[in-house]
Amino acid sequence: MRIRTMPAVAAGCALLLLTGCGAADMTKQASPFANARGARTVTLSVQSWVGAQANVAVAQYLLEHELGYRVDTVQVDEVPAWDALSQGRVDAILEDWGHPDQEQRYVEDKKTIVNGGDLGVTGHIGWFVPTYFAKQNPDVTDWKNLNKYADEFRTPESGGKGQLLDGSPSYVTNDKALVKNLKLDYRVVFAGSEAAQITQIQQFAKEKKPFLTYWYTPQWLSEQVPMTEVELPPYEEGCDADPEKVACAYPHTPLQKYLNADFARSGGKAAELLRNFEWTTEDQNEVSLMIADQKLSPREAAEKWVDSHRSVWEKWLP
Repeated sequence: MRIRTMPAVAAGCALLLLTGCGAADMTKQASPFANARGARTVTLSVQSWVGAQANVAVAQYLLEHELGYRVDTVQVDEVPAWDALSQGRVDAILEDWGHPDQEQRYVEDKKTIVNGGDLGVTGHIGWFVPTYFAKQNPDVTDWKNLNKYADEFRTPESGGKGQLLDGSPSYVTNDKALVKNLKLDYRVVFAGSEAAQITQIQQFAKEKKPFLTYWYTPQWLSEQVPMTEVELPPYEEGCDADPEKVACAYPHTPLQKYLNADFARSGGKAAELLRNFEWTTEDQNEVSLMIADQKLSPREAAEKWVDSHRSVWEKWLP
């Protein structure tokens, strides 16, 4: 939301129970089960966006019901989650949108974290308008024409400028730099959390109002409120290296899993299952929709998905 050091969502983000946000300090908060000697326990980091919660819910259900582990979960911001993983406070992160600095420090240099493989889902952050507005104004999908529509996207929160709606201030995004460097007559306005952003988008859509929003895929809301991406200047490797000078689109990112290095070596069947865990965007959205829209608990959603997708998850079992 998702949510990478350079573009993220959220892409990809703050601590939360479902999709609301808060703060977490993993230097003061550790699972009582992480690295417990001889115990069949696993501690998973839960990121704040609902897709990441779907991953953890299904992994937790399988670890508990198929392999007999006790699973503890800890909700924590993206970058502190890497610190916690390195320290062994958590055993795995199941959805990372790309944090080059942390990868270099912990995977390459310290070797306290190892890559756990592809999640199977490709994430992408971008700017989106509702499809109903794009159909009426096809040229809005080219960033060069956005200033033409600034007045239509203006809100009380954006003052005299057009509004670019973002989610949580804790998401690491390039949006302020993009607005400045592309000389756009817009102001980034933070909703405060993914949940608050979703509420605003749903309200705009209900009233058929135009809006421009930072958004990411996969995300279950896209099934309910069709949105069309605005084409920003093409992404090229390194174009986002300097956060102050970014003037290009966000990349498409194959989402990754990461394991604590000690856990990867000695975590037995649990580590093997997590390395094997790989599903599709459709699978993730199915569980996410049950959690966020149908209001099932993550455990209920996971159980329902597991019951109807045995052919998918059986391949993950050691």
